[in-house]
Order: sequence, then structure tokens, then C-alpha cells
Amino acid sequence: MIDYLNGYPIVLKDDQWYYEDTKTPTVGSSRPCGHCGKGKTKEGHDSCLGTLPDVVNACCGHGIEDAAYVIFCDGSTIRGEEAKRVQERRHD
Repeated sequence: MIDYLNGYPIVLKDDQWYYEDTKTPTVGSSRPCGHCGKGKTKEGHDSCLGTLPDVVNACCGHGIEDAAYVIFCDGSTIRGEEAKRVQERRHD
């Protein structure tokens, strides 16, 4: 089974996730964004997004548009292309 974490392919082996390229466990690991190469901010946000107003949580998708999301303070959530549009508009 292959999935992605921060834009990096990861594989499940013996009930543990590993980065496909380095074969190192994902648990306890911190890698920069697989798309922009930046690390998280001190608050834990994706650096390319920073802090978005009226947003509880967001993810840039790390190069995978379908993985992008925005969760607003009112509890509503948008994903994919719509989330990328909101992130770009608020980031400018």
C-alpha cells in the first residue's frame, strides 16, 4: 500500500509507515514540504500558507492538489482545487 505524507510517498510494511525513498519510519520524523521544500512554521503551519485568517487548520497538499484542504472556524471544510484557490487568494 502506498500513500503520501507531506508530499512524500510512504509505504506500509509490518504495520509501520516508512518513507519510500529513505526507508526510514515516518513516526518521529519531520521532513520539509515535498513540494516547496520549506519546513513548518514555529506554530506548525505549512510555511507556504503561514497563518490564514478565520481558519482552524489547512494543508497545502504538498504538490497533490486533491490533498489540499481548509477547515474554517465555523467548522466548514473545503478540499482540492477550491481549497487551493482560497489559500492562494488569502496568501497574496
